[in-house]
Amino acid sequence: MTYETILVEEKDGIAEITLNRPERLNAWTYRMGSELSQAVAAANASDDVIAMVITGAGRGFCAGADIGDVFKAQAEGENVRGDSNPRDWVSEVRAAKPMVAAINGAAIGVGLTQVLPMDYLIASEDAKLSVRFVKMGLVPELASSHFLTLRMGFGHASELMLSGRTLSGAEAAAIGLVDRVTTAADLLPTAHAVARGMGENPQASLKAIKDLITKNASEGDLSAVQQREMAALSVAYKSPEHKEAIAAFLEKREPDFKSARRGG
Repeated sequence: MTYETILVEEKDGIAEITLNRPERLNAWTYRMGSELSQAVAAANASDDVIAMVITGAGRGFCAGADIGDVFKAQAEGENVRGDSNPRDWVSEVRAAKPMVAAINGAAIGVGLTQVLPMDYLIASEDAKLSVRFVKMGLVPELASSHFLTLRMGFGHASELMLSGRTLSGAEAAAIGLVDRVTTAADLLPTAHAVARGMGENPQASLKAIKDLITKNASEGDLSAVQQREMAALSVAYKSPEHKEAIAAFLEKREPDFKSARRGG
């Protein structure tokens, strides 16, 4: 598939998706959002892909929504969406194979909120991160007021959203906005290693675990939490990947989950 605003390359089972508008620091447009959804759907549909890494071309990761192409045109009443059926990005990410963000530069506004639902966030030391919606007279979106609070706690999340200030990669890691900070040179290798560590496991279990995290992370009813877990377990016990894990253990060999998914 050919894209205008992103690049997609499969590297030994990892779909590396690169935001590719480097001349605009990969500023987000509705076309980019649509193409990202298409790329994630394609990766999910491919049995050769076990996980995804998302990064940016050039100096930036994603410097927010394109002011001219999105905000200015939107404020002037233009229809900039170009899609009569808006996609639910957050649900797409939570239902996807493991997704790791490799934040290589500026991740501002939607450039940051679009990765918050992903499974692991890694930033380079050079990254600059901000949820600066308040500076534009706006409010956070893509469920970021939920995910920021889950990641950092009430105080840090409130301060970032209400001040709109910008953090370095190291500061973001220190307060839990991202999960790890690396040098620029180590960023992509680290992201691929983390993605592979997740994706090599049974895909059915990965999907079910992500669903449990999504539903249970802020669930106050522990009975409901356990009911969801037991329902997922009852399905997992019957899966071909679970049976392959048992056989591999008994036979003292590495499991072949891919063949198990394909029916042997």
